[in-house]
Amino acid sequence: MTIAFTFPGQGSQGVGMGKALADAFPEAKAVFDEVDEALGQKLSDVMWTGPEETLTLTANAQPALMAVSLATMRVLEARGLDLAGSVSFVAGHSLGEYSALAAAGSLDIATAAKLLRVRGDAMQDAVPAGQGAMAALLGLEFDVAAEVAEAAAQGEVCQAANDNAPGQVVVSGHLAAVERAVEIAKARGARRAVMLPVSAPFHCSLMGPAADKMAEALANAEIRSPVVPLVANVLARPITDANEIRDRLVQQVTGTVRWRESITWLADNGVDTFVEVGTGKVLTGMVKRIAKEATGMAVNSPEDIDALMEKISG
Repeated sequence: MTIAFTFPGQGSQGVGMGKALADAFPEAKAVFDEVDEALGQKLSDVMWTGPEETLTLTANAQPALMAVSLATMRVLEARGLDLAGSVSFVAGHSLGEYSALAAAGSLDIATAAKLLRVRGDAMQDAVPAGQGAMAALLGLEFDVAAEVAEAAAQGEVCQAANDNAPGQVVVSGHLAAVERAVEIAKARGARRAVMLPVSAPFHCSLMGPAADKMAEALANAEIRSPVVPLVANVLARPITDANEIRDRLVQQVTGTVRWRESITWLADNGVDTFVEVGTGKVLTGMVKRIAKEATGMAVNSPEDIDALMEKISG
């Protein structure tokens, strides 16, 4: 069994996330306390009691998702998991890359929380409200979706932002351009093309101001080499050098999340078990579509933790 740990991105959050872990395990509660202290905010209260619209704010959702992933990791480690000994690679979807790096010892939890707060604020502030948008194009392969985005731009920005799975691509850019992409995609045979309820156009060139802010924040952050390689979003290849990690995290703000290629690379290089660490099962669903021969499992409850440790030790 060759294992990769994956870490979810925005959209997987929900009120109550992480509460069962915090109630059951002091190691998990300590992570939520550490994140609260790092941010100077009781983010855990928002996570566990809402309101949902406050949790969904980009600046809250990003550190909250990381907190649940790292709380899960700390419980696994307390139960005897040795990441370097049991796991061959880590990867994270968009903000999940920070969770992956914290899990692999490249970032400490407080640093990851602060960076994600900066990232969330910077991404939200990069484009005035109502000027940007994202849309999911379902049933088109990536090359076709990229052609649709290019045709829709017409002097504005419209880019393929997320290559999530076969036939599941998200485009991002100016509102009118993304609306044109939806219509062009339908004409090109998309099964569905729908605008997404997001607050900003992530992973496109409109995020340039946010990338600049992240470059400054990351320049001042301590980043170590991870104990296992990170398969980076913008490369779909593994990296371990701390300086390269810094650069790729900046590029990731405006670059395409190459998730389909990342999972394909992992499967082609021997990974047969993908473990989604944190909230939800979004990435596990994508694995089933990308690497059909692989096993996917989500770990986000005390029962899931027991099942994973039994699988690893057995």
